[in-house]
Amino acid sequence: MLVDTGLGLPDLEELLRAELEEPVERILITHFHPDHVWGGETAHRVTGAPVFQGRLDYEQCEQVWGSRDWPERIAAWFRGHGVPPEIADEVLDQGVAAAPLIRFARDPERLAEGDRVGGWDVVELPGHADGHLGFLHDGVLLAGDHLLPGITPAVGLYPESRPDPLGAYLASLQRTFELAPRIALPGHGEPIDDPVARAREIVEHHDERLERTAEALGPEPRTGYAVSLALFPTELGPSQRRFAVAETLSHLERLVTTGSARRLGDVGPVTYTAA
Repeated sequence: MLVDTGLGLPDLEELLRAELEEPVERILITHFHPDHVWGGETAHRVTGAPVFQGRLDYEQCEQVWGSRDWPERIAAWFRGHGVPPEIADEVLDQGVAAAPLIRFARDPERLAEGDRVGGWDVVELPGHADGHLGFLHDGVLLAGDHLLPGITPAVGLYPESRPDPLGAYLASLQRTFELAPRIALPGHGEPIDDPVARAREIVEHHDERLERTAEALGPEPRTGYAVSLALFPTELGPSQRRFAVAETLSHLERLVTTGSARRLGDVGPVTYTAA
């Protein structure tokens, strides 16, 4: 069973054609981010194995990677949140340059909470991605990017995403407490021997980030980009700043949802104030 397919760089086909102890019988996708789904078509073609992906996740996969205007839309969206044109335009250029690499598997078999595939229970764990799935069997959680060792998974707000992605992620972490897996196999890094403890650490991290976000707000309206400079003050390249802004916006929207902040305007510039 192959879980996620990477970026689909040329070495993927070579790796999959190498002699394996057993053939790949199924391909599971945890979520549609490039480093997890772009190699889907290659993996399916080389192995002949069916591809399984969440229903919502595949819808967003098509909306983003199957849309020619996505780079323009995401750049315009960032500009609406105060991102300077030179940074937004570089993100646009990167999106256009990456287009030839996108080879996600079309029309996979769709999954949802409660389904089983290859003996694994499908668990919906939204947050890092709206339609993020985990797979649970005998206390082992195939976690994708829901839990990561050493770093906290990015939780950002993007066009057409859930209105409160951080709230969804915190609920998914609570679900991890309830599932209580004995080990988690993440999409990056080494196995996590105590997934519940790691989930608690991430909840504490976001509680602290929410406090800092609230402290960065006052009576004067501030864009998400301006607040991101307070939360992530170090010099960042365009890609890193994009993630910083998206992460800041997810925290701002959590504060709006809980009544601790106000959002002004739905068309740029979108700004936030303390409640």
